[in-house]
Amino acid sequence: MPTRLELSALRRNPWLMGWIALVAVVFLVNATMVTLAIVTNPGLVVDDYYVRGQATEQELTSRAATAARWTTNLDIPPDLIQNTAVTLRFFIVDTAGQPVTPETVTLYNYRPAAAKRDFALPMVAEAPGRYAATLSYPLVGVWDVLVDAKIGDDQVHVSHRIAVIPHTP
Repeated sequence: MPTRLELSALRRNPWLMGWIALVAVVFLVNATMVTLAIVTNPGLVVDDYYVRGQATEQELTSRAATAARWTTNLDIPPDLIQNTAVTLRFFIVDTAGQPVTPETVTLYNYRPAAAKRDFALPMVAEAPGRYAATLSYPLVGVWDVLVDAKIGDDQVHVSHRIAVIPHTP
């Protein structure tokens, strides 16, 4: 059994105090990180994640089959500025180069860092096989753009990641 003198000497040992301080700092940093993760959760979890996960394989197979039948192009201007109107265009033709007329063409805009800012717009036909949507992005940063065209029982998906820059006066 250690004596009082030995315990007092251990408490004054700088190596022991350093290790105790290091462990305390590690626990404090971990507690801070856990608290920040809970408090600043962006809420990017989808409610129906299981159903969407089951449909992924079928969707990938469908995309591979439809990709061979149509050629698509998404025209996005190079400089996208926050709160400035811009027109995005979508082109679709068949294997012979003839324009295709889908029943619906929808432009989805996803904000990876803020799911509540996602929005969708219908694209308007400008000409056969050419569709456009005019919009402005409210936030600076990365956006995922997805165009979904429905042709009969098939769907064509075209996606692109864009960056919106701040408006400078």
